[in-house]
Amino acid sequence: MGPIGGFLMIFSLPITVYYLYFACQPTSCSALQIPSFSTSVSDYIDSSAILIFLAWMLFQAVLYVMPIGYEVKGMPLRNGERLTYKINAFYAFLVSVAFFGGAVYFNYPVSMLYDKYLHLATTSIIFSFVVSTLLYIKAKLGPQSALCSRANSGYFFYDFFMGHELNPRIGNKFDLKYFCELRPGLIGWVLLNFAMIAKAYEKSGSVSAGIILVSVFQAWYVMDGLWHEPAILSTMDILHDGFGFMLVFGDLAWVPFTYSIQARYLVDYPTELSNLSIVFIIAMKVIGYIIFRASNSQKDAFRKNPNDPKLKHLQSIPTRTGSRLLVSGWWGMVRHPNYLGDILMAISWSLPCGK
Repeated sequence: MGPIGGFLMIFSLPITVYYLYFACQPTSCSALQIPSFSTSVSDYIDSSAILIFLAWMLFQAVLYVMPIGYEVKGMPLRNGERLTYKINAFYAFLVSVAFFGGAVYFNYPVSMLYDKYLHLATTSIIFSFVVSTLLYIKAKLGPQSALCSRANSGYFFYDFFMGHELNPRIGNKFDLKYFCELRPGLIGWVLLNFAMIAKAYEKSGSVSAGIILVSVFQAWYVMDGLWHEPAILSTMDILHDGFGFMLVFGDLAWVPFTYSIQARYLVDYPTELSNLSIVFIIAMKVIGYIIFRASNSQKDAFRKNPNDPKLKHLQSIPTRTGSRLLVSGWWGMVRHPNYLGDILMAISWSLPCGK
């Protein structure tokens, strides 16, 4: 990517979030036309949205440090150290959904998340810039050994984007990268979708099969990731990527406010699906999920213990970094079977929006 690429990504990613929002409005929706952006500050900044966002972050942080769940050791770092991680994201999801359900039961207007979508997106973008700046300063003041080898170039924009520090923590327990990776954005994405369902019902007195499929599929995807939380400890994000704007923005802004675009679209453009269409879409989702989960689980097991007798049938080749690359099993069929599963699932999320 380089310094120029880092600079361009820092500003193009937020613009893309705004582009997608303004391209899809209740009056018209097309990503192929240049949308008209609002010039009113009040359309972007709202005090209640700021409070909602900050309260949500605090709520998730409290759930993270609660004495619920268990602790595991991560993969060895370059210096041989293995950090400790709290595993309780699935419980955080259940508690969050229960609170959302309670809000609906007591007639709290959860559909306001649809109405304040742009305000919340803007708040998350500003928050991402602030947090990324603080992380960069923290890395500069910290020891050299804590820095990420991939983002220690000396070029500000590149290091700011890629993440100067590998595993920034508050104290010994609160891992900032790990916290943001699974909790506020992913769980928030699901609740945004649920709020879209509430808005759709508020507008028409009914909800389409499409928005139900999309919301259930995406909730399933998030729940699967949270249920297999320990598997994230062997991913590139945790092992090799620093925690900078790329991951901060991706976790807190990009995921919830671009991945929820199908549900937001279906609020204003509900589609009627035939029974055959529904069966086909569900089948594609299930096939994609099987490929995604099986290949990821195989990769995670191999990374954690390549000498496991259960994996002796798998073939691998050495790499220049000293690790080994699977070339059999799911990973012998296609180069990235997990991406293939992801693509199939993403298509199943989008098909309900078609006509």
